[in-house]
Amino acid sequence: MFHIALFEPKIAPNCGNIIRLAANNGCSLHLIEPLGFDFEEKKLRRAGLDYHDLANVTRHANYAAFELAMAGRRIIACTTKGSRPHTDVLYLPDDVLLFGSETHGLPDAVRDAIASELKIRIPMMPDARSLNLANAVAIISYEAWRQQGFAGAV
Repeated sequence: MFHIALFEPKIAPNCGNIIRLAANNGCSLHLIEPLGFDFEEKKLRRAGLDYHDLANVTRHANYAAFELAMAGRRIIACTTKGSRPHTDVLYLPDDVLLFGSETHGLPDAVRDAIASELKIRIPMMPDARSLNLANAVAIISYEAWRQQGFAGAV
């Protein structure tokens, strides 16, 4: 299945919602530190409800450790600065969907290291800046899963 990676997430409820999402769509979730909250924070637990035990969550000390752990996998940057819509990509099992933090997105150095054709965006109205992180993760991860015929779903 796919990997969802959050680069230095800042907001506990967003992360909790994404933990719940990953438990429901079978994706592995990777959190790239530093986090903007305590992983035991009450808001994180509340948003994730009782799904923490059902989700596969890995924390990485920094982006270099994350890259090492993901070696051999295709990393797709999910960014408002993407070169193509998220629906124009043929997703492959084991792809990594990399999202930036709620406040800063992906740093230029990280984004620039990813091939242009692997930088995707969600179409939005011209004056809109961005979607909520949890919503963006849901939209893109479910499109990737849809392309795989919702493998493993009931």
